[in-house]
Amino acid sequence: MREFSEQNGSISGHYLLVSHVLRIVPLPVEPSGDETSLADDARLVARLRAKERSAVTTLVERHGAHVRRVLMRILGGHDSEMADVFQDVLLNAWASIDGLTEPRALKSWLTQIAIFTARKAIRRRHRRRWLTFFDSVPEPEVSWAGADLQEAASGVYKIFDRMPVDERIPFALRILEGLGLEATAAACGMSVATVRRRLVRAERRFFKLARQFEALAPWLETK
Repeated sequence: MREFSEQNGSISGHYLLVSHVLRIVPLPVEPSGDETSLADDARLVARLRAKERSAVTTLVERHGAHVRRVLMRILGGHDSEMADVFQDVLLNAWASIDGLTEPRALKSWLTQIAIFTARKAIRRRHRRRWLTFFDSVPEPEVSWAGADLQEAASGVYKIFDRMPVDERIPFALRILEGLGLEATAAACGMSVATVRRRLVRAERRFFKLARQFEALAPWLETK
């Protein structure tokens, strides 16, 4: 098996399995950013700090799709608690907006809050034993995807639910979102060296478990 390279952060052929299978999960489309939108974010932060209720609506309109995308990559597209976790992200942002030191970095800051909130939700589930290996994630319901891809996508998230949360989250961001090492580290609040180590462990763990799922066999490489 070709593993994640600790030296250069390259992506092994195995990552193609995860990214390809999960392309069947529809994601919100994000608008591209520019100087105007960054300035708008700074003004939005000022309104949030002033506790204008209408600012929350603007926040959802501007960055709701991005937050949902991050949560969907970490939790799965049809997670039963997605709406609640999304609301928790907004509440956490509202309560801690004064901690944002650079208003133009609003989007990156929201990414960190989404990751923190998702991590907390996953850990809570594990403590309460809500998720198990075989029934942790609802089956994806994507009408145009074949049954084999839907089963494979379900298998991927079942595996995710067996992974330590601090491996699962950087793995999902790096592989499914395509974030670079530095961006992944910043989003997770980790050093680049820590992210590298956790990605190596995550890949080994993921593909060891993947061999237990017949639906994932077509994407597994063998030496």
